[in-house]
Amino acid sequence: MEPAKLANRTLFALSVVVTGAVAGAFVWLLLFAMNLGISLVWDVLPARFGPFFPLLACVAGGVVIGLFAKRFGSYPEDLNEVMAKVKRDGRYGYDKLGVMSVAALLPLFFGGSVGPEAGLTGAVAGICSWVGDRMKRFGSEFRQLTSVGTMAALSAIFTAPLFGFVAPLYGSVDENVDEQTIVIPKTWKIVVYLCAIAGALAAFAGLGALFGGGMSLPRFTDIHVGAAELLWLLPLALVGAAGGWMFCVADGLFGKLSDRIGERPVLKAVIAGAALGALGLALPFAMFAGETQAEELGMIWTTMGALALLATGFAKVLITPLCIRFGWRGGHFFPVIFAGISIGYGMAALTGADPVFCLCACTAALVGAVMRQPLMAVLLLFLCFPVKGVIVMLGAAALGAAIPLPKAVRKEPRRLSKKPAEKNPSEESAPSA
Repeated sequence: MEPAKLANRTLFALSVVVTGAVAGAFVWLLLFAMNLGISLVWDVLPARFGPFFPLLACVAGGVVIGLFAKRFGSYPEDLNEVMAKVKRDGRYGYDKLGVMSVAALLPLFFGGSVGPEAGLTGAVAGICSWVGDRMKRFGSEFRQLTSVGTMAALSAIFTAPLFGFVAPLYGSVDENVDEQTIVIPKTWKIVVYLCAIAGALAAFAGLGALFGGGMSLPRFTDIHVGAAELLWLLPLALVGAAGGWMFCVADGLFGKLSDRIGERPVLKAVIAGAALGALGLALPFAMFAGETQAEELGMIWTTMGALALLATGFAKVLITPLCIRFGWRGGHFFPVIFAGISIGYGMAALTGADPVFCLCACTAALVGAVMRQPLMAVLLLFLCFPVKGVIVMLGAAALGAAIPLPKAVRKEPRRLSKKPAEKNPSEESAPSA
């Protein structure tokens, strides 16, 4: 290898590690701000407003979110939209990083049943695009920092390196290639991506150890797979798949209803807030993203009835798409995982089967039905379930993905066509705070 090329590769590798660390640090910072905001709203204020505080807070949150969207537009974009733009254009706009970050945090502050991954990934992709633009003079490879940063951000958010590595590889910029295929990069790129993920996880974990914060689901380690559990596998997977089917149908219906209401962001956000708050009065665990609630549920689920656990899980799969479609924009991964966990606990209470086995089967089937990609679902679920449950999860996720959806709500695989990246008017300016 020529000395100049070797030096450029070395500089690029170092830049990738730094980019990954920046992505991980940014993810940690926004999650730290999220936890502070949630603590302020839900730990300090409830004592002053009585038992109906969830309804009051969510309606007020709807007003704030709606007014913000009316002023600045619909942000953040969906995670799939962010990744599609990064794959197609090799970059992501960074002129509204501050708006994207605030928009991602507001629904979380007010108890929205959404995850932070959409806003965080978009913001990190924008930051990496800005860095790549500043460094493009060193070679075209530096323009790849956007996809590298996206991968690192996903790994940090979910603390699941395999999911963060594979997720951005789904699809291709070739319009003749279905999005469900995985495009394996060259060996050099694999090394680069792994360096970025290592940098992101190191920064995320290091800041979390020093200052606290972060976001992670509980880890389930002990799973028992006996004859009784195997007999219950199909019923458990079918119940979980039913939850995933309900999510997809509700997402389609609420999307159509949102379109009929039109450009009325305040009205839609208030409707979602009122529904969320009313549900929170009856089923408090149906609120929020779900990672902290999953931990709490794991400690008290034996004191709750099976019907309450099942109702919480199925209510979660209905309220999450309502929030997202009606302006409380965010991700759905954490909420649907929590829904599967709640349903799994409910089925464990009904059947007497091993609780972790029930959680694996129900959650994998639900997430598989939502994602329609069994392998991706299992890679994501490794963040909380043991590797020993991989066969159970693969089977359940495959069953969930195979459940047909009504034609009216079915999403056809998206195909990305090549097109040159548009000139961003903010390319010559630093990202706004």
